[in-house]
Amino acid sequence: MNRPSAADVVVIGAGAAGMMCAIEAGRRGRRVVLIDHARAPGEKIRISGGGRCNFTNLDAAPRNYLSANAGFCISALKRFTQHDFVRRVEARGIAYHEKTLGQLFCDGSSRQIVDMLTDELRAAGAELKLSTSVTGYERTGDGFTLATTEGALTCRSLVIATGGKSIPKMGATGFGYEVAERFGLKVQSTRPGLVPLTLDPALLERLAPLAGVGVEARLRHGKTRFDEGLLFTHRGLSGPAVLQISSYWREGDEIEVALAPSKDVFTHLRTARAANGRQAPATVLAGLLPKRLAQMIADREAGARNLADLSDKVLQRIDGAVNGWKLKPTGSEGYRTAEVTLGGVDTDGLDSRTMQARDVPGLYFIGEVVDVTGWLGGYNFQWAWSSGWVAGQCA
Repeated sequence: MNRPSAADVVVIGAGAAGMMCAIEAGRRGRRVVLIDHARAPGEKIRISGGGRCNFTNLDAAPRNYLSANAGFCISALKRFTQHDFVRRVEARGIAYHEKTLGQLFCDGSSRQIVDMLTDELRAAGAELKLSTSVTGYERTGDGFTLATTEGALTCRSLVIATGGKSIPKMGATGFGYEVAERFGLKVQSTRPGLVPLTLDPALLERLAPLAGVGVEARLRHGKTRFDEGLLFTHRGLSGPAVLQISSYWREGDEIEVALAPSKDVFTHLRTARAANGRQAPATVLAGLLPKRLAQMIADREAGARNLADLSDKVLQRIDGAVNGWKLKPTGSEGYRTAEVTLGGVDTDGLDSRTMQARDVPGLYFIGEVVDVTGWLGGYNFQWAWSSGWVAGQCA
């Protein structure tokens, strides 16, 4: 029987968090092996941001994250900030720009971020094993033994950076949760996050002509609101505002939608009626909304009448249809299109200063597998960089 290969640190998962951790551990002189069952590292990085990688957000702060323990992310985000990662990008000579709301994107390809990380891995002396699956693992003495498709490995520190269940076609699995439960850690229930929402068949049929129409909207769920783009699709609703609110929404909940949130539609219509009552309501609404959306709302609320034929009550009803739309989604598109997984390894079992399991010395969990989920817009990458960096200082 071949003797197992020995390493100081084994990191499972060559995504953003895993590569960052392996780089930092390697820079400390640790013998690091980074394992992934994929054929290439950083696949989520590669496809993110439409191929330009929204690699962080200038506004990243604990308030932008969801977790059963809202304060858990504070330490990591403070110790390795968005500005720290930006300095690495700038040192590499990667051109970038702020698109909107603090979101930073590469001017060129997201491959630049992947290449930066893989080059830093090599420079740190970390060994990258791709197309390699972990088939077994156990605690042995003061370390761990792993069985892989490329042979056995032993290590003092084992870092789980395998992500969540989102986008299974890219190889996402629940492996990290299984490891946590095997070693006695609790796992907060998981669900798709940052995901398009679906509608009941009757409403979907009524909205079918709007498929492909986008509008800047305000979505509200309880006290949480987002002012970003909404997109009507053939399955329901998508766009940044919808993805954002999806992380807060639960089955049976109502969402409030304002399609022209900065406009007093009632006053606008009354003014237009006084100026030229022969106008069609759709014509006036088209100055505030996309034409197809304006026409649908006007047809539904006013029929074929002109503004002069409409009472204030009807104008108020139109205003309500534009900025007081209330709906109950039937569900989401699920992990197939979800950008992240909500929930994960319960942070009560982890040390926020190290990401190490409190009751299992040498076992670490970082990135998406942990119950910390960011908003849309680079926040989840920043959590990956921050949590990976922290674990890399200790593993």
